[in-house]
This record gives sequence, structure tokens and C-alpha cells, in this order.
Amino acid sequence: MSADLQTPYELGNHNQTTTWEQCIAFYQQLAQRFPTILHFGQIGVSDAGVPIHAGVVTADGVFDREQIALEKRPVFFNNNGIHPGEPEGIDACMALVRDFCMQPDRLARLGRSVFLFIPIYNVDGCHHRQNTSRVNQDGPEMFGFRGNSLHLDLNRDFIKCDSLNAQVFNQFFTAWDPDVMVDTHTSNGADYPYTMTLIHTQADKLGGGLGQFLRETMLPAIYQGMQQRGWPTCPYVNPVQESPDQGIEEFLETARFSTGYAALHHTIGFMPETHMLKPFADRYASMRALVEVALEFTIDHAAQIQQLRDAARQNGKTRNHWPVNWQRDDERVSTVRFKGYAACHRPSIVGDYSRLYYDKNQIWEKEIPYYNHFKAAVVVRAPLAYVVPQQWRAAIERLQWNGVEFERLSANKPVQAQSYTIRSVKSRPHPYEGHMFHDEMELETAIGQHQLREGDVWVPLNQEQARYVIETLEPQAHDSFFRWGFFNSVLEKKEAYSDYVFEDMAAELLETEPALKTQFEAWKLAHPELLMQQSAVLDFIFAHCQRFAEPEWRRYPVLAIFE
Repeated sequence: MSADLQTPYELGNHNQTTTWEQCIAFYQQLAQRFPTILHFGQIGVSDAGVPIHAGVVTADGVFDREQIALEKRPVFFNNNGIHPGEPEGIDACMALVRDFCMQPDRLARLGRSVFLFIPIYNVDGCHHRQNTSRVNQDGPEMFGFRGNSLHLDLNRDFIKCDSLNAQVFNQFFTAWDPDVMVDTHTSNGADYPYTMTLIHTQADKLGGGLGQFLRETMLPAIYQGMQQRGWPTCPYVNPVQESPDQGIEEFLETARFSTGYAALHHTIGFMPETHMLKPFADRYASMRALVEVALEFTIDHAAQIQQLRDAARQNGKTRNHWPVNWQRDDERVSTVRFKGYAACHRPSIVGDYSRLYYDKNQIWEKEIPYYNHFKAAVVVRAPLAYVVPQQWRAAIERLQWNGVEFERLSANKPVQAQSYTIRSVKSRPHPYEGHMFHDEMELETAIGQHQLREGDVWVPLNQEQARYVIETLEPQAHDSFFRWGFFNSVLEKKEAYSDYVFEDMAAELLETEPALKTQFEAWKLAHPELLMQQSAVLDFIFAHCQRFAEPEWRRYPVLAIFE
């Protein structure tokens, strides 16, 4: 094979990864030489103005997305470089696409299926090239950085879409609607003999026949295929305690993550995680094997996967209730055969404590507890529709990017609707991916009359994108728009008082509003230590009285219509 058709990884010492410039030039050259096999082009730009590219490989030269959708052709999507410090997927994809172009039998194996890929997703991080940020990783010699130019982790950005990358990705993913996605990564965490571990869309959360198919058919086939290729693979090692020998639990990948986002579109998603301490050459080879095994399974079972996805979408149109929050089910514990290193302790040389280490001379193999079932922690009743007031543009944009069907009201309209009042919310004490994420909340539900305005957005739930709608607009969903702070302004009371004026009013309000007086008496009994603080007393009365109430304060603005 000529040098111009070899990748930088292949031309080097197998401990080197491509630069962004080399990668894009490689694909552009391939597309020029093999125009009936590979279509490659720009799909957007990053926040730093760097082009984001994608490619399409087909056996018959059909690249038009609308035609592919019309023919219901299976789509397998390989996303790479979301964390450019974990680059083996970038290099493996380059060689795989080249081999599609050079090996007729491999190309023919695709049949009607489409191989869709993003060569490097976090293009900003790929340009931030160094060899110091991956503290616990063995190679390559130089690599990119986890964060993008906004210092965001793009594998936490799929719902909030702070980055231009995520905005491009939402629209790209929705337009192509892949059946299966593999998003390539390298792990951090415990030490063990396996080079490859696997995160997948959590089967209970994926739900229905699709989730059952993933757990009972697809995952066993992938593990078997990897074993046959010489890369024994285990579930992602997420220890329930300090080390794997005490058990592991499945990673609950909520919608902020790539596979959790994919599940909102009823796409089966995988995040293969090679082990950070294994040589880069091994990580590269096992990653290529994983992508090929998943692709081959998708090709062979495409009709069944598509049928199950269609069934999930049809079911979503008419569901009466939706789970929106999940927790580990400790009553349904499986086991998994696991090979590990002995977890040991010894005194630290840098501090006065005992530190963990793994003794690679002591290898064990046994069945360990595997917590791979989750149960619904919060279930909500499905409305006929939601109404998003037109001023909440950020939420509406994201609905639109994800193919959600909605209409704008052509006239003002009175409706009876359900609304939430946010009685309390507990946020993280420090920024998380640029937001003060809301971990806990207490909601109060009420049914009442509301006046909708011309231009407000009416979102029916009888549609294929119902799951995306539910899991972003219901506040208690793991990664709802509310949790990410899209509606934070309603948590702030806008008017205030002067204490020397309001003191007399407060006494009058307690006389004229019996409900307020009852609440205040209960508050005094619960908080006697606060009665000596004027601000605490007056704040309570001001916040709970009716005369100076602000209707929008703490009222979640999205309404649910049930009849």
C-alpha cells in the first residue's frame, strides 16, 4: 500500500495519533480518489471557527440523505474524538474507511447499510495538542485535550447545547436518524486485564422490545465477537465500592451523554472505553475490532433493529405514563465473570494515609455482583400536549433541532392546564459544565386556567419525538431543561420591600389573610430560632402573602394540557 493511503498511525511507531490537519486531508484525498464510495464534507463549525466534518460510505454510491431515508436503509454511526485525548477511535476510523475504499469484499459486506461517521467531533480540543493532560494514560506521544475552546466537556453537552458542536450534532443526528451509534472513548478508573470495556444504552431505560433486544441478543453477540477476535471485553468497570472484586454497576448514561441522548431518539448507543494503562497499539486494535463487530451485527440484524425502533416510536405516541428518572434496582442483582488484579493497600509516600494499588502478579477470576438493572424512580402522566411560551427561545430552539413537531398559536387562547410550582430546589455548590445544575427539587402540581398568547408553541405528544419532549420538558427528568437552568429566572422574586414600611403591612396581612396566618404559625413552631431575625420573619410573610404575590415566581413556565 502506498504511503499516501496509510494513516499517520500506520506510518509511525504505533504510539502516535493523527493531527486534525492530517486527518481531514486524508479523508479529502480518499473522497477525491473514490467518489462512488466516500462522500466527505463540512457540516458546521466549532466555537473557535474550526470546520466540523462528516463522511458517508455506501456500497452503491448513494449518499443523498433523503433518498437513504426514503429507502429505509440502515444507518450505522461512528462518532470519534469527542475527547481528543482519547484518540484511538479517530485513527481506527481512518483505516476502516480507507479499507472500505480499497477492499471490494469489505465494501460489499455493507449491502444496503450506510456507514456514517464524524472523524473528529471536538475539533477545538484536537488542536490543543500536548502530552500532559491525560495523567493516567499510556500514550500516544502527543494528543488533544478533553475540553473544547469554551472549556466544555462535549460529552455533557448534548441536551444543553452550549457549544456550536452540540448544536450541529443535534441537527445532524436527527437528520440522519442512525439505528446504532458507536462513540469511541478511553477510560479512567480501576486497573484490570481487559483492554476493552463497554458502556451501552442502559437497557431498562431504553425500554420495551428494543431494550430487551439489546440486553438479550446484541450485547451477548458483541461480547462473543470480541472474544473471537482476541479482545475479551467486559462491561464498563464502575465499581460499587473501592475495587471491582466487590461488584460493578452499569453506568446510567443520562441524556447529557452521547448514548443517553441517542436513546431519546430510540437509537442503540455504545461508548467503548479502552483501558488507559494499556499500550496505545492495543487500544487502537481493540477499538477497531469493537467498531467492526458492532457494525457487522447491525448489518446482519438491521431489519429487526429498525422494526423495534419503529415500534418504540409508535408506542411513544400513545403512552399514558413515562418514566423520567431512574435508580439502581438493588433487588435484581446479576453476576458477571470477571478477571481482575488483587486490590491492595500500602502506606502513601506523599501523605499520612493508606493508598490503593493493584498487584498485577495476583490475578483472580470469579463471578462478581453486577448491578445491571434500573427501575423508574419518577413516572409522570403523559399530557396531550405541552405549551412552551414563546419567550423561552432556547428551549424551543432545541426542540426544533431535534425534529420535534410543534405549531405556533395563531391567536390568544384560554386553556385549562397543569402547572408546576417549584417549592424548593437544591443546586450544586459549584459550576458544572458552565451551569449551576439542579440536583433536587420539590414540585407542587395545580390545575387552573391560563391565557396563551399568539405565537406560543403548542407541542403535541402524539409524535415520534415524544421521548425527547418528555425528557427535556418534565423538570424531574435526569437532564431536563429545568435542571440545566434554562428557566432559572423564574426562581428569582423580582420585587422587594423596605422593612420599616413593610413591618406594619405584615401585621395587617396576618389579620386579613387567614391562610397566611396559619402558615406563619406553623413556620414559627418549626423555626423558633428565627423569630429574632426581622429579615427572616418579614421574608416569610412577603413570600407567602397573596396581596404582593408574583404569579410567575417559582412557577415553571411550561404547561401541560390534558384535555
